[in-house]
Amino acid sequence: MKIRPGRFNTYLCLLFGIALGWGCQTSHTPKAPKKGYRLLRLHLEVNPDGTGNNSTVTIGRQSTFPVNVNKLPFVDENNLVNARLLEDNFGGFALEIRLNRQGSWLLEQYTVANKGRRIAVFAELDGFRWLAAPRITKGISDGVFSFTPDATREETEKLVLGLNDTVKKLRSRTTLNDPEPR
Repeated sequence: MKIRPGRFNTYLCLLFGIALGWGCQTSHTPKAPKKGYRLLRLHLEVNPDGTGNNSTVTIGRQSTFPVNVNKLPFVDENNLVNARLLEDNFGGFALEIRLNRQGSWLLEQYTVANKGRRIAVFAELDGFRWLAAPRITKGISDGVFSFTPDATREETEKLVLGLNDTVKKLRSRTTLNDPEPR
C-alpha cells in the first residue's frame, strides 16, 4: 500500500480548514425554541450591602424601575409542579406557577419574613430578562404564585409550555416525586 504524502497533507489541511470554519458560511440566526422557554427564577429584593451577593436590575421594558435583588434565586424551575396562563374578564392575562412542597415552604418563609419587599421574576423569553417584581403584601402559604408578566401573550404561552415540559422531564428523572398537581 502506497501513501502519497502530498495528497494526504492536502486532505488534512482541507479537513482542518473546514473544522476552523473556512468552509461554506451560512447565516446563523438564533431561533426561538419550538417547545417553549424553560427558565423561571424568583429573587428577593434586598438592601444593597456593598458585597457581590446582590445587584440592581431593571424591571420592565417600557416603564422601567430598578430593584436591588439577591443574585441567588430562592425558587427556580426545579421547584415547579406546573405553570398556567390565567385569563381575566378584560382580555388581560397572568402567569400562575404552582410549587412543590419544598418550593411552597420557601415561598411561605420568604413572603412571611419580607412583607413590603418585592419578588423579582427572571425568565427566559427571546432573551433572558426580568418579567415582574410584585410587592409582597401577605404570606403565601399555598405554594401558588401569580403575577402579570411584562411579556406578550405568545411569549407567556411559550414560557408556560416550556416550564411544564421541564417539570415532566424532571419528574421522570426522580423517584421521589411530589403528588400530582390538583
